[in-house]
Amino acid sequence: MRFVKEQVDLNPIVDTVFAIVAKAKQAKKELGEDQVVDATIGSLYDENGKIVAFDSVFNTLKELPNEVMAAYAGSFTGNPSYREHVYEWIVGDRSKLAHSVIATPGGTGAVSITISEMLDEGETLIIPEICWGSYSLMASMDNLKTKSYSLFEGDHFNIASFKNVCEEVMQQQKKVVVVLNDPCHNPTGYSLSAEEWDEVVNTLNELGKQGPVILLNDIAYIDFAYRGKAARDYIRKFDHISENVFVVIAFSISKSMTSYGMRCGAAILLAQNQKSVREVEIVFEKAARAIWSNVNNSAMENFVTVITQKKDGYEEEKDSYVKLLKERSSIFTSEADACGLACYPYKEGFFVTLKVEDNQLRDQFHEAMMNEHIYTVKVNKGIRVAVCSLPVQKCYGLAKRMKEILDAVSA
Repeated sequence: MRFVKEQVDLNPIVDTVFAIVAKAKQAKKELGEDQVVDATIGSLYDENGKIVAFDSVFNTLKELPNEVMAAYAGSFTGNPSYREHVYEWIVGDRSKLAHSVIATPGGTGAVSITISEMLDEGETLIIPEICWGSYSLMASMDNLKTKSYSLFEGDHFNIASFKNVCEEVMQQQKKVVVVLNDPCHNPTGYSLSAEEWDEVVNTLNELGKQGPVILLNDIAYIDFAYRGKAARDYIRKFDHISENVFVVIAFSISKSMTSYGMRCGAAILLAQNQKSVREVEIVFEKAARAIWSNVNNSAMENFVTVITQKKDGYEEEKDSYVKLLKERSSIFTSEADACGLACYPYKEGFFVTLKVEDNQLRDQFHEAMMNEHIYTVKVNKGIRVAVCSLPVQKCYGLAKRMKEILDAVSA
């Protein structure tokens, strides 16, 4: 007798990230920090191995009145001031499109409601071949199928695969919902060029001649892009979408404010006409009310306070860690190039991904590294190295060690 709905996957969830994190912690406990390379943690850590929590963010949070921290938000769509400032923070004057913002529990909430509310049961969500695994999990929970496009062709975005997969799905269901995690792609650290974004928008417009097209643009790591605010300039491209194309930008306060556990984010809705935006807004409003009811009031109020009153302090802290990220990633990628350790094209962000297209070899390589007390995370066709949490000292020589281990298992 089954008590849950019939059309649901009953296989237990296997969170490989947390399993490997636990192994790394145990190894550090047994062998000592110096003997272990822990490149598993997907949060920003300082050089002393402690999670980064910006003073500008958390000192401000502690100053909030208790009643603000205890209160419900002003609306299940989020506080009006929060919604307004999220739009200004991300989009600002870069777009003239009709728009709205819905507060969500983390960027995950924005991704989740887009997937569940834009597609009907049995339809197909298009995702990158190498991506955050929860996209597929969310799709499966809504009885959706997934189809993947190849992310790279050489050292650049595979626009041909993107076009072909979107066209195939459009022909099947007369609708396309496609995920593009950019900039600072998780887990490869790739960011599209302005020219590549032009090609994406042109592709979406062509598809729109056959049916509705929704681009889900996951920007979780945008505030850690090495280009600073210039990393947002691609949003200008969205002004050229047709009336048959809709954009949802999934924003994460959790990442930008180093407040992962506070679960706060937003879905930014963009379209050529206000009627389309309002239609989606109504559905998202209902989903918000039905699923989570209310988003963390203190997180929203804190975000507004930080970016309006403590912005200089916040930017100074953030920029120092962006500089550190750049140093860590530069050491690792330059040494990888020097020793011939293949990586997917990296530009900026929390992660670098080793290129291992044979998943069986990837598994052997991953296991062999753990035997040498190097802990990483497996992804499709590769291995994720979290430079966001890896001290500079441990970045030196790591690529060479990895290449030696790979050569040994490949022999």
